[in-house]
Amino acid sequence: MEEWLRIRQRVIVEGVSKRQVLRETGIHWKTLEKILGVSSPPGYQRVAPYRKPKMGAYLGRIEEILEQDKQMPKKQRHTAKRIWERLREEGFGGGYTIVKDAVRELRIRRQEVFMPLIHRPGEAQVDFGQALVRMSGALRKVSFFAMTLPHSDAFFIMAFDRECTETFWEGHVRAFEHFAGVPYRIAYDNTKICITKITGKRRRDLTKGFLQLISHYLFDPHFCLVRRANEKGVVEGLVRFARLNFFVPVPQVRDFAELNAHLLTRCQEDLQRRLRGKSLIKAKLLLEDQAAFRKLPAAPFQACRVQTGQADSESLVRFDTNDYSVPVEYAHHPVLIKGYADSVEIGYGPKIVARYPRCWEREKQILDPMHYLPLAERKPGSLDYARPLEEWVLPAPFGLLRRRLEEEYRPTDPGEGTREYIRVLRLLERVSLGELTNAIEQALRMRCHSRDAIAQFLVPAEPWEATSFKLDGHPHLRHVKIHPNDPKVYGSLQAVAGGVQ
Repeated sequence: MEEWLRIRQRVIVEGVSKRQVLRETGIHWKTLEKILGVSSPPGYQRVAPYRKPKMGAYLGRIEEILEQDKQMPKKQRHTAKRIWERLREEGFGGGYTIVKDAVRELRIRRQEVFMPLIHRPGEAQVDFGQALVRMSGALRKVSFFAMTLPHSDAFFIMAFDRECTETFWEGHVRAFEHFAGVPYRIAYDNTKICITKITGKRRRDLTKGFLQLISHYLFDPHFCLVRRANEKGVVEGLVRFARLNFFVPVPQVRDFAELNAHLLTRCQEDLQRRLRGKSLIKAKLLLEDQAAFRKLPAAPFQACRVQTGQADSESLVRFDTNDYSVPVEYAHHPVLIKGYADSVEIGYGPKIVARYPRCWEREKQILDPMHYLPLAERKPGSLDYARPLEEWVLPAPFGLLRRRLEEEYRPTDPGEGTREYIRVLRLLERVSLGELTNAIEQALRMRCHSRDAIAQFLVPAEPWEATSFKLDGHPHLRHVKIHPNDPKVYGSLQAVAGGVQ
């Protein structure tokens, strides 16, 4: 470049003749004309395409192999070396390098080019991602729901135990509440949560649950073409952004409530960021999205999976591979089960008979000891072997009360002491454990051990009309006769009272 510049300066600026420069440098006159014609060396430029006598006849075969590879998994597609080996079997006599260059060039030509798109206010995109979280000291994988508004780039992220119908619904409900409106168009991939069958390029048969969600919020769903996730590229980028920025380093949390509070804070903080090429921050652009939203319905969507079931002989109801207990009075009865993202409700008629935190493990039994106390009262011998009561840890006064009751009833009916103790436990059906513990401590000090005696120490105290006195353990009272009252006696008393006046 320096020699190029010196020659141009001597001829154009200093006025030295071309003949003199040719004598001094020894270059060809055509080269001198080129130097004087352009300001910098143009480099080598091929006039005609490079001829490939050995490779040309096989380019079509390579294209055919690459086209067939589109239908195969990525790990089972041809490498350039494998293509070269196959071409040699078919008579190709060239080396590996020219095949490798040809394959690279053809792959570059076949790469898809995308059209830049506009994003109008009021549109949204939805996807799920996965990340690692240390929850209660244990490292575990969680799924997170992501909804973004491409116009403003505002987003909402919420973590769940796994991706399923209930969490999909719950994510939508919380996102709409967060954005204070419903986007009129939402883009999805072809998840089984939404569709049952792909019937055409853009046609889908939707699941009943997804139709319920659409009917409630009245948005327009848009499904990407198969293997064309780029059609919702904004939310695809959000999933990567969230994983790198919100889950690195790995969050240390107690439960999902703490994790989702952290994620919601990050979503709100991000609204103060301005994107490249935008004149306003996200919070200002969100107002334009909200102006195009549909209004939220008056009543929120019930984000739960509903199914019918029947309690079995052990008073258990199965939902999502897990067994949940119901009160024994509903054994062998049909029930209605509602599975939310965080809870399970079991109802009989209009009444909710059991409610549990959602168990996301598989083939577990979730048992409430209170459900089985009426059965234990009828079968007191099962108390020490009942699985629902196996891990039920009660305060020390309960154990002392049981020993005293069984000792009192031992001479007459050993099982009656255990039954009376179970009747005391059933007081937990209407009072808290702390209240009953205090009542038992007072009763033990006064050596009053029966269920009815303990009930009188509860605050508020049980009405005396609700108690009953049992003759069990009091044989000397069996011979006491209480005669019925005679109404005539009251008449005589009234006459005496009148005479006194």
